[in-house]
Amino acid sequence: MAALAPAVAAVRNAVRRSLGEPRLEPGEVVLVACSGGADSLALAVAARFVTQRMHVRCGLVTVDHGLQDGSADRAARLAGWAREREFAPVDVRSVTVSGPGGPEASARDARYAALVASAKAHRAALVLLGHTRDDQAETVLLALTRGSGPRGLAGMPERREWHGVTFVRPLLDVGRADTRLACEADALTWWEDPHNSDPAYARSRLRPLVDALGARVVDNLARTARLVAADTGYLDELAADALEKALDGPAALLVAELERLPGPVRTRVLHAWVRRLGVPGGLLSHRHVAALDALVTDWRGQGPVALPGGISVARSEGRLLHRH
Repeated sequence: MAALAPAVAAVRNAVRRSLGEPRLEPGEVVLVACSGGADSLALAVAARFVTQRMHVRCGLVTVDHGLQDGSADRAARLAGWAREREFAPVDVRSVTVSGPGGPEASARDARYAALVASAKAHRAALVLLGHTRDDQAETVLLALTRGSGPRGLAGMPERREWHGVTFVRPLLDVGRADTRLACEADALTWWEDPHNSDPAYARSRLRPLVDALGARVVDNLARTARLVAADTGYLDELAADALEKALDGPAALLVAELERLPGPVRTRVLHAWVRRLGVPGGLLSHRHVAALDALVTDWRGQGPVALPGGISVARSEGRLLHRH
């Protein structure tokens, strides 16, 4: 019996850890989001292997963004390959990429909407994503270039609930080189997305820098993301408790409760509260939260703070109030 290639073992072990807790029940469905690139292809093969031994069904979903000639044919070939490998269900979702935020953001939004729809249609317990340690390092560097706070530096979470669907990234501790070696060991031919080298995309412009920094720096950036994520998670828990104590009805916060909070917790409380009021999270900036915080810590009788979504917040009689 041939020895198992180290890269194949690394990918399988990463998938096994991610699927181990909480334990899946026999017969449940796990969907692998697969583009046909090396990362998601290696993930798909490993997930199929691991789930067989767990008596869990493993399906595959691929999203055709329609941005390149021949994309529909590639999606169909990938679906055919998945059926030959006995993935079930196999789902091809075609989307239209449009909307604000540039091509990257629009494609990402369309892709995740399609993955959510597929997961709900097939009642999947989890959707697995093929982001690697290299992707995590790029995410941290992008956050730095954009001046993001701790939430951005925490990178991509391993597990995330979004629109009622659980997304899991098993390969955040696996390097991109290993996914390619795993594909080679299984004689798989992967697709190289030309967008990965297209300078129109911010991540593509950053990729040569990450490659130049070397594997050690990539490891350090990914570890930084894990450490910051742990700290951020703890502060978020404190903020959730503090928000409940500061609430004075659904549309008001008690200033006295906010004043006694440390700054990092207080700003998280304000952020979470206005999200509850209906402010779109993607449009809520540091400037907005700083203006809200000034109503607590630098009160000089200033007027209401205007927020995205047509919402404003004012201070009156010791409370922060939602003004329609």
